Amino acid sequence: MTGPSRGRILVVDDEDDVRALLTAYLQIEGYEVAQAATAQAAYAAVAESPPDLVLLDVMLSPDSGLEVLSRLRSTSEVAVILLTGKGSESDRVVGLKLGADDYVVKPFSPAEVEARISSVLRRVKPSGTTPSMSFDGLSIDLGTREVRVAGEPVTLTAKEFDLLAFLAASPRQVYSRDQLLAQVWNSSSEWQGAGTVTEHIRRLRNRIEVDPDNPRSISTVRGVGYCFNP
Repeated sequence: MTGPSRGRILVVDDEDDVRALLTAYLQIEGYEVAQAATAQAAYAAVAESPPDLVLLDVMLSPDSGLEVLSRLRSTSEVAVILLTGKGSESDRVVGLKLGADDYVVKPFSPAEVEARISSVLRRVKPSGTTPSMSFDGLSIDLGTREVRVAGEPVTLTAKEFDLLAFLAASPRQVYSRDQLLAQVWNSSSEWQGAGTVTEHIRRLRNRIEVDPDNPRSISTVRGVGYCFNP
C-alpha cells in the first residue's frame, strides 16, 4: 500500500480464506487491515487500535456476530458492515436494529464489499472540517443539515434530509426500496410499507428538482430502485 490510508478496517470472520481474500483486496485498495477469527480477538483488536469500520460475519462461532455487534454498540460507535448468509433475512433485520450500518450477502465479490465500505465511511467520516457535499446547483451540509438549491435554502424534514444525504453519498449507485428502508429507516418491508420510500422520494423531488415530473437529481431505475445523479 502506498500513499495515505483510506481507513483502518477490522475483518472478523472465522473462515481463514474469507479473511485472507478481503484483507488482500482491501490492502490493494489502500486500506489498513487487521484480522480477527474470534469474538474475543475482535474485542481486543478494537480496544488496542480502534478501526474505522468492522466487517463482521454473522455466523461467527462460538459467539455469533450479532452478539459481537451488540457488545460493540454498548461501548463504541464504530461503523459495522455485516457479512450474512443468503437466507438469513431475520439476522439482517436484527443486525440493522442493533445498529449495523450495512450488510453484504454471501457469496460476495471483494469489489462489492469495498464499495459498501467506501459508502459507509463517506457517511460516518465526512472529510474536511466542514462536512458537506456540493453538486451542480445543489449543496448538502451534513453538519448543519441544511440544503440549498441554486443558493436558496430548502426546508426538508429530518427523514427527507437523511434520504437525500444517503443517496448523494453514493452517486449513481442504485438502491432498492427495501435497501433504503434498511439504511435510512433502520426498518424493513416486514415492518414498514415500501411505499414510505416512494412518498419521500416524491416529496424530495418536489423540493429539490427544477421539474419534479422530469427529475434529474434523483432517478428511478425501473424495476430496481432509485439513484442520485450528480
